Amino acid sequence: MKNILIIDDDLHIGNMLEEALSNEGYKISRAYSGTEAIFILSQSKPDIILLDLMLPGLSGEEVLPNIKGIPVIVMSAKADVDNKVKLLLDGAVDYVTKPFDLKELSARISAHLRTFEMSGLRGMNDVLYFDDIELHTDTHKVCVGNSEVRLTRTEYAILKFLMQNQTQIIAKSVILDHISDDTPDCTESSLKIHVSNLRKKLRSIGGKDYIESVWGIGFKMKAE
Repeated sequence: MKNILIIDDDLHIGNMLEEALSNEGYKISRAYSGTEAIFILSQSKPDIILLDLMLPGLSGEEVLPNIKGIPVIVMSAKADVDNKVKLLLDGAVDYVTKPFDLKELSARISAHLRTFEMSGLRGMNDVLYFDDIELHTDTHKVCVGNSEVRLTRTEYAILKFLMQNQTQIIAKSVILDHISDDTPDCTESSLKIHVSNLRKKLRSIGGKDYIESVWGIGFKMKAE
């Protein structure tokens, strides 16, 4: 039974979520403040977290950086794009705006649990998957379908990092910081060229784009 931690001080919303998700077979834990959430997370590890932003004590924005290895869906009445983008860059896998549809939220929970579980299982075998791309972290071999793709060291590092965070938009600065030790040839001015070459190589075999640019922010793996 999958365990969902609901971090929300709104009793009405929390109770509604607990009843609906319990009826779908989930085990529910509750936290009513950011401070309580941090304590609960120090004692147990839920499978997924629903995180409100307006919390007593520590805010949701302050709680988020303390959550590692658990998918987080942010729930908030804040609807501005900049706020959504920042939270996704800070580690959330999704953002739903209050008021939300319970059926849609349930579908998102199922999808993120499935993605996270498959990433974990496949990661144990030193292979990352996205669509029909296979990336072998032990041998650095990359295949699209049954065809191997020859990548440079920098292209491989970029693809690996994007596939490790395939549900998130990754800022250019974050990519550079992450791969800088292994790829000294990759700079802020050359990153766009490396990504462009990588996209062309993958497209030449798979016949479609696997990476998309997010204007003014960075890059992400392209969902269907």
